[in-house]
Amino acid sequence: MISKSTIDTVYETARVEEVIGDFVQLKRAGSNFKGLSPFSDERSPSFMVSPAKGIWKDFSSGKGGNAIAFVMEHEKFSYPEAIRYLAKKYNIEIEETEQTAEEKANTDVRESLFLVTEFAKNYFHDTLLNADEGKAIGLSYFKERGFTNETIKKFSLGYSPETWDALTKEALGKGYKLEFLEAVGLTIPREDRPFDRFKGRVMFPIQSLSGRTLGFGGRILTNDKKAAKYLNSPESDLYHKSKVLYGIYQAKQAIAKQNNCFLVEGYTDVIQFNQAGIENVVASSGTALTPDQIRLINRLTKNITVLFDGDAAGLRASIRGIDLILEEGMNVKVCAFPDGEDPDSFAKKTPYEELVLYLDENAKDFIQFKASLLMKDAKNDPIKKADLIRDMVTSISKIPDRIQREIYIQECARIMDISEQVLVSTLAQMLNKDLAEIGKKQKQDQKAFEIVKAENSNLAPEKIDILNILEKSILEILLLYGNEEIDFQDVFIKFDENQKEIEVVEHTKSKIYQRIFLNLQEDEVEFSNPLFKAVYDDLIFQFQSEEHFDKIKYLNKVNPEFSQIVTDIFMDDEKHQLHGWLDKKQVFVKEKTENEILVRLVTDNIIAYREYLINKLNENLMKSINVYEPEADIHEILSAINDYNKLKVTITRSIGRIRSTYN
Repeated sequence: MISKSTIDTVYETARVEEVIGDFVQLKRAGSNFKGLSPFSDERSPSFMVSPAKGIWKDFSSGKGGNAIAFVMEHEKFSYPEAIRYLAKKYNIEIEETEQTAEEKANTDVRESLFLVTEFAKNYFHDTLLNADEGKAIGLSYFKERGFTNETIKKFSLGYSPETWDALTKEALGKGYKLEFLEAVGLTIPREDRPFDRFKGRVMFPIQSLSGRTLGFGGRILTNDKKAAKYLNSPESDLYHKSKVLYGIYQAKQAIAKQNNCFLVEGYTDVIQFNQAGIENVVASSGTALTPDQIRLINRLTKNITVLFDGDAAGLRASIRGIDLILEEGMNVKVCAFPDGEDPDSFAKKTPYEELVLYLDENAKDFIQFKASLLMKDAKNDPIKKADLIRDMVTSISKIPDRIQREIYIQECARIMDISEQVLVSTLAQMLNKDLAEIGKKQKQDQKAFEIVKAENSNLAPEKIDILNILEKSILEILLLYGNEEIDFQDVFIKFDENQKEIEVVEHTKSKIYQRIFLNLQEDEVEFSNPLFKAVYDDLIFQFQSEEHFDKIKYLNKVNPEFSQIVTDIFMDDEKHQLHGWLDKKQVFVKEKTENEILVRLVTDNIIAYREYLINKLNENLMKSINVYEPEADIHEILSAINDYNKLKVTITRSIGRIRSTYN
């Protein structure tokens, strides 16, 4: 178990913009930063980060919190996993305390899977560097490819022994469970004896954006025609090949810094480029490029340069992925290497300066690239040329930005020597066809909706949860103004000797959190929403424990379970402007002091809450009356209702007195 001192150090050291900057390209927006949401598919940034408050808010999905909450949400880490990740990032030594038997038993299954993949990565790497077989076969292979010791270490390259169950036996001997080895595809189950999936292969660990080992790629070194040259981990709870990119962990900072990502096909392409000094490169690992992979890059940059082998057939097959990139609203360039060369071989023999120059001079816009590639086939054949133009316009139609589409149409008309008007007309036909398909789909959805609506026409409309709104308002006041000390006044009704009502006004000075706490205690009120109750109890405890409650410090250390609601309150900048919030809450005041405004705000919310609860109590009491009950019982219920109504009148009069004072 991680010690409290380590957790405190992580909270104090981690900077939210640095942590999130490893996953999302952030741009400054005033005192904050903004970027594309990593949790939804969007083209306009709605993801905000506030360094001053130490929090983030994703307005597209509603999620938010501090640095710990982000890592937990993005990487699906448990709380301890997130602490360990940030401790590693900031070189903080982790102090451990003894785990109880119950804590060990409750270790998350997902964490167990990660422990197994991490063990396997280290085992393969150690075997490569220290075992005789690993050095003779695996290390020799990597040295022949020209990889240095630093590169081998950077990518944690490894070797899986030729023995049938070397990894499995070692893992079981270290206490790892067979079920987890099988779950991540390292071990293949068999009745008589389980065996290793990757035996006799050099190993390429596949890591997430945060560096966690998701799976592996293994390359066979023999000429066994029955075995696949490359073998990847099967789909698992950790590894989804359509959602990962090889090298993204090593490349993420360089991609953000260079504002460009080079996309290649294979593991060794990535490694060789990296070793040559170009680190902003990732690979689709031999799979067809997917929207999820493109979005992963889109979090870090809007610019992709696709690097292709010099093989013409391969080029034609690969450019299909360009339309997907355009569809995501990204800028794409294409660079091909000379015939017979691939990114691996070219980077291996080309000095850094020459490699950079080659990429700069040969990276073409996708329109120019398609034209230069496909015109060789079209030559003087008008039919083929027409097909090529149609193909180029199809790609342009995928671009969501209208201005970019128009510019590309102009460029296409110039390159292909064709009327711009013809291209505009063709593009319009394509877009209208797409719109027609969308419209058809919407009509089908609307029809289905009407059927559902008809089926549910007798159902009562969904009610607004007023109690929820009132409880959240009280939390907002506590979080934003709880430690403010202000003058309150209370109005009491007394009777003189002649039973005439007399209003008595008492002035008291107290902190807002004390006022709220005492009022709710007086009525023995508990929040109905369990999450709100937990946040309320935590806040009251913090206020009572600390003489000077620091809301930013609280925000940065808030329990992950509370982070979303707390962030919702703090990230709405209007709520930091007291008058702006009052207007939003329809609490209209003239020019008054902050003390008077806060008194009105606190009192109105508490009274509204109490009034609502009284109404609910009366309502329940009325429902409880049974005509068959004894008259005495009915009389008792009616008496209770009458008492509550008197209390409600008193509250209403108090509201009137306070509002007349502060209006």
